[in-house]
Amino acid sequence: MQRTHGFVVAVATATLIMGAPAVQASGGTTVHCGDTITHHTKLTHNLSCPGTAPYALRVSGEGVVLDLGGYTIRRTGPENIESVGITVDTNSTVRNGTIEGFGHGVATTESSGVRNLRLHQLELVDNRAAIYNGVTEMRFLITECRLRGNLVGLDGEPDGSTGLFDVRSSVFTQNGTAMYVDFHDLDVLDSTFTSNELTVFCRQGRVRVRSSTIAWNASVSTIPNDGGFRQCDEMRFENTLISNNTALAPPEVPVWQPQKLSMIDSQVVNNGSGLQAAADTVYLDGNTFFGNADGLTLSGRDWQVPVVLTGIIRGNQFLSNDGDGLRVQVPGKPTVRSNVALGNTGYGLFAPTAFDGGGNVARDNGAGNCVGLICASH
Repeated sequence: MQRTHGFVVAVATATLIMGAPAVQASGGTTVHCGDTITHHTKLTHNLSCPGTAPYALRVSGEGVVLDLGGYTIRRTGPENIESVGITVDTNSTVRNGTIEGFGHGVATTESSGVRNLRLHQLELVDNRAAIYNGVTEMRFLITECRLRGNLVGLDGEPDGSTGLFDVRSSVFTQNGTAMYVDFHDLDVLDSTFTSNELTVFCRQGRVRVRSSTIAWNASVSTIPNDGGFRQCDEMRFENTLISNNTALAPPEVPVWQPQKLSMIDSQVVNNGSGLQAAADTVYLDGNTFFGNADGLTLSGRDWQVPVVLTGIIRGNQFLSNDGDGLRVQVPGKPTVRSNVALGNTGYGLFAPTAFDGGGNVARDNGAGNCVGLICASH
């Protein structure tokens, strides 16, 4: 999944809600709650803004940078799901500070012309949705941010927003759902996800996670198959550690159902469940599944007309999992080649209808080593 990175963005500035003390911005500009920012602005003090106002700050200057100066914009008063910390109307950048306690921490609105927004070194804390997209064809570049304690980290307007969340070197922790993907694509690099209830909900779009860590979450992902027009096109992991999560999928939707499941050079280790996936195609190359409560189980998606699973399962290791190391349900027909299955409590490689690509090795598996494949013992 190719993405354009490093797009040039500039950020507009400041609107803070009426009733809070004024803050002197860098360069002599006084910023109040409820203000609209149309030029580069740097705050020099915390802002406490009532959640009854439509937004704390509004950025409406093309190419403006709003620098929070390391300070915090915080909602005061009762919780209000309609409140917004910073609403952004134009291509801009918001950076270097904390946004806390709003319905939407940072939001693009339906009436705006924004298409590119960079968020850099922000801490988004205890918002209902930390980053919320309300427009179509929107691109977020999210770098070195920390999202903590939000109901949803990344979110969008249902049936009213599209775009790309491009996440780099960021941390998501203690959120309800870290990332919700619906008519958006998600590209994650060098990021960490810990102690979230759910890391990613892929309802419609593509998800790519590279060189990242997903650990100690309640569930890694839910990928439903609702039988309608919403389908997760691809779930893809590259060089990523998925470790010590309570489950890979929540119990109410225990099977991932993307059109394509791709996993390359990744490690799935010591999770409290195995990975069950129903897909049209798979590409699984060079991964390790070790010490999980079950191994990897694959089948075709049952969508309108049931699909026979195809694809490539190559160079993977299935080690010391409870249950089978790899199970490909009938009538799945992927090519299974050069995999190793050792010490699983069930079968090592169970793939009675798959294509045998050769080079598979299995031994010391509790129920038997290979079904449907010719395996060496060393």
